[in-house]
Amino acid sequence: QVQLVESGGGCVQAGGSLRLSCAASGSSRNINAMRWYRQAPGKQRELVAGITSGGSTNYADDVKGRFTISRDSAKNTVYLQMNSLKSEDTAVYYCNADVTLWGGNRGDYWGQGTQVTVSS
Repeated sequence: QVQLVESGGGCVQAGGSLRLSCAASGSSRNINAMRWYRQAPGKQRELVAGITSGGSTNYADDVKGRFTISRDSAKNTVYLQMNSLKSEDTAVYYCNADVTLWGGNRGDYWGQGTQVTVSS
């Protein structure tokens, strides 16, 4: 099994920055894509950014140019650098990982979430 633990959330003023981290632990053959999602109150969970094991990235339109996703494969950790934060970025941010287990099965794992609050 794989566990994902997020850190780095908090409160920041509009225009500020935060860096989220998500560390994966446990036994797996390979961690494939890693992603950040967010869920604001009353809204559905949405994809913010993703990164493949090869380093290809994708972003939601409203965070392009402001957020950067990266990963340290040696540490099984994914990061989300968030700059120029806006009040509408306020949400619980969740880490997600697509994992290949030792038996060859694929698993989809989630972290517990970390709160990001941006005050205007």
